[in-house]
Amino acid sequence: MAPPKEPLDAPLPGVVGDSPAMRAVYRLTRLVAASRASVLLVGATGTGKEVIARNIHRLSPRADGPYVRVNCGALSESLLESELFGHVKGAFTGAVDSKTGRFEAAHGGTIFLDEINSMSPKLQVKLLRVLQERELERVGESRTIRVDVRVIGATNQFLEDEIERGRFREDLYYRLNVVPIYLPPLRQRREDIPALVRFFLEKYCEENRRDPPEVPAAILERMQNDYDWPGNVRELENCVERAVVLAHGRPVDFELMVPGHERRMRAVHGKPGDLEAMIQNLVSTALAKLPPEEGRLYDRLVRGVERELLEQLLPLCDNVLVKAAARLGINRNTLHKKLTELRQLGQAKDEANRSGSEPGT
Repeated sequence: MAPPKEPLDAPLPGVVGDSPAMRAVYRLTRLVAASRASVLLVGATGTGKEVIARNIHRLSPRADGPYVRVNCGALSESLLESELFGHVKGAFTGAVDSKTGRFEAAHGGTIFLDEINSMSPKLQVKLLRVLQERELERVGESRTIRVDVRVIGATNQFLEDEIERGRFREDLYYRLNVVPIYLPPLRQRREDIPALVRFFLEKYCEENRRDPPEVPAAILERMQNDYDWPGNVRELENCVERAVVLAHGRPVDFELMVPGHERRMRAVHGKPGDLEAMIQNLVSTALAKLPPEEGRLYDRLVRGVERELLEQLLPLCDNVLVKAAARLGINRNTLHKKLTELRQLGQAKDEANRSGSEPGT
């Protein structure tokens, strides 16, 4: 009698968490693994994209084939081109021997391209050809090589934003984004924090031959509620390892587990009361400058604050909409809509000024 099939949303090896957000990831991972489709993993640094990529390979018909990982952001364009596609002897200075590229090495298996958003336009063209034609040429050689490789890409930015900024090819995006899997940040799966803490405690106590320190329930509760974990699971893992090393048998307190949390939270959110004081000053200034008979004060003030906020925030987020939306706590599509509306209002105002009338009158 065959053993019962594992539920699609059951936890995966190497991944800790039973939250609804992670169960959705487990389900998608199992559904896509059996196919030949390219996969795009999207998530902030430290959310576990490589662990999911390994599980896709492990659960796929290619599991007996090679699994090859390449960090596209760690190499210059020329080095990355040679690393991915290989080169022949004498192709460039320093090419004293021929080299097999990572795509050839992954033949019959899976290649995981991390930080794929950092790939140059030239290499994007070559990657597109591999995805479309299943063929490539080594650097310095015209002979075509056929490859059978499943491509999994990963990015910590929304590629739609990179397309808008002219940094990523739209046709390559659609080839990669056959099945997107979004890895939630830890702040969106806080219920998984106690299980993650227990997992990492066991791991690092065994590695360091230490008795597990006591982590009071109140500390676990604060870890769930009082900190946003901008470094995600990787940051939590580092904090637990630090606590194991420094606890010396005493119960873990919050400062030992998350040192400098108040300073780090202020860096993300600002000092308590700063935002309220800024808004009060802004409103007071606006009321003092506007004439008593001014109408439509609410619309003008709200739009002005919104415009100023977005104009100052976007450069701080490298003009990446997903980063700005995360700072604001709103959906990326909502932010895109607001920017479009403000742009249209600005255009209407310019036209009204040229014609001598008020926009919207």
